[in-house]
Amino acid sequence: MPGAPGRVLVVDDSQVIRQLIRVNLELDGFEVMTACDGAECLERVHRFRPDVITLDLAMPRLDGLGTVDRLRLDRSTRHIPLLLISASVDPRRPWGADDGPPDWSGSASGDAGVPPGGGIDAVLSKPFEPAELVGLVKRFCAEGRRRVVQLVKPLAECAPASRTLAP
Repeated sequence: MPGAPGRVLVVDDSQVIRQLIRVNLELDGFEVMTACDGAECLERVHRFRPDVITLDLAMPRLDGLGTVDRLRLDRSTRHIPLLLISASVDPRRPWGADDGPPDWSGSASGDAGVPPGGGIDAVLSKPFEPAELVGLVKRFCAEGRRRVVQLVKPLAECAPASRTLAP
């Protein structure tokens, strides 16, 4: 969709939740693609190239944290903001547990220098306020565009001689 404020990949095993998120984001002009689990997310992410990914925690085949691990290990997807949306999260506590975050010791990313389960940019508890979801996605898209401008601008300011490649 030309002129869309951003592209969002919505990943949830519930068709109702996928549709709810899709409708709210599309009403704000976002281009949305959906996936029913983490495995399908990984199949679609390179083709769709989203600006933001929303993820459920508990899904078949590949759950949310496993998907986070794989996305963060891949150079082409590690920069994409990830928004975890789950009924397993207590909105008063970041992970819904009295004694800290869940045990991610079996997490694949722990072996690669990435914190296990690390890389989640925000968490929303189900049920969530659609306006809060849309606001977070807008913020992540805007931050992503600012990062790109900051990276491209210094290159454009380089002297022409320093931009030529050696033979």
